[in-house]
Amino acid sequence: MADGARALGLSVGLAALLTIGGGAARAGEQTAPALWGYGVKTCNAYLLTLPRDDTPLALADEDYLRHRQWLAGFVSGLNFAIDRDVLRGAELDAAMLRIAAICRDNPEDDYFNASLRLIRGLGQLQKAE
Repeated sequence: MADGARALGLSVGLAALLTIGGGAARAGEQTAPALWGYGVKTCNAYLLTLPRDDTPLALADEDYLRHRQWLAGFVSGLNFAIDRDVLRGAELDAAMLRIAAICRDNPEDDYFNASLRLIRGLGQLQKAE
């Protein structure tokens, strides 16, 4: 029973990922899927929330922590959907720093696409064999 539920979860997760990933490419052809949460905020908005290097996480801006929670959920969902660690063992805070670097180069992108660019760059979106 658990294997069947996991297989269904993988199928649904991969279908959702393909829909989201392909939605941006077909935006001119049809209505893009609705996306909610901090993933739709611009990179520039994310960059404005970054704490200073000496700021403890507990004192970070509330919006920064919400971006972090959004990323945690996104990564967890992908990990479940493709049955592997899409961050390749990296800590969430390290991923946040890499996303900040991506956002500095592309401030008009949204946080979702910057996050996806990092994960794709790590080569982890292929289904595990």
